[in-house]
Amino acid sequence: MNESFDSHSIHDTPDLNPERQKKKKLWKNLFFLNLCVTILLVSLFWLPLKLEQIDSFLESPSVNQKKGGPGQPSRGAQSIATVNPNLLAAQSIMIDATNEEQWTYFDFSRGRQVKIHDPSSLEWDLAFRRGKIISNGGATNKFGQAGLIDLGEVSFDAVENVPLKEFIVDQTTRSEPENPVLVNWFKYNFITHKLTARKNVYVLRTSDGKFAKIQFTSYYCANKQPGCIQMKYRYQDQGTKSFLKDNSGSFASPVVAKSPNISEL
Repeated sequence: MNESFDSHSIHDTPDLNPERQKKKKLWKNLFFLNLCVTILLVSLFWLPLKLEQIDSFLESPSVNQKKGGPGQPSRGAQSIATVNPNLLAAQSIMIDATNEEQWTYFDFSRGRQVKIHDPSSLEWDLAFRRGKIISNGGATNKFGQAGLIDLGEVSFDAVENVPLKEFIVDQTTRSEPENPVLVNWFKYNFITHKLTARKNVYVLRTSDGKFAKIQFTSYYCANKQPGCIQMKYRYQDQGTKSFLKDNSGSFASPVVAKSPNISEL
């Protein structure tokens, strides 16, 4: 009986060794510290990628569009806007702006990149250098009429006319001229260090007073190299304020002829 009691007492006696207790506490703290660091690393590198994938999935047109029976729209189905058939044809273009030192010029009247020997000419409308975009007007070129309006994240096809808003021209900064409308045309991910084009739609008044509406869609080349800016646009070559084929808009400013001092790509 005494032996049984003594044996039980020995096993139930807590370890009162201070040194051993200190080591146990240290190992426990190290375990929780490693666990917290692991969770933090997972959150920093894995979670943003997953959130980006989820965001892309949710923005895809197939989400929440369920099929219903004949004449019975499914609950939660989304209506699809009909594109006006009278809209001018939309164009897509990729501008090679991979050069970090030289500007790449684009002319909407020809729908392509052009080589410019005199930046003060009216032979170009926008210029690109990696993620920076300027227009042919204001502080960049006093002879150009270019300016922009940011319409925000609206439907590209829904914009049928030039809005009655003030066009913003390029402005002087400490380093070089820039257009405030185009400074933040992209979103920057500090985790992945990737640029993503905003879905904003911009209306551009070209260097000779005509109009285009544009939307940037990508910043990367086919080989994932940065600097290939892709955009879609509709260009009104009649100088009216309408992006419809019947050209019913009104425009009072004279059209300035472009000078021929240019070599095309």
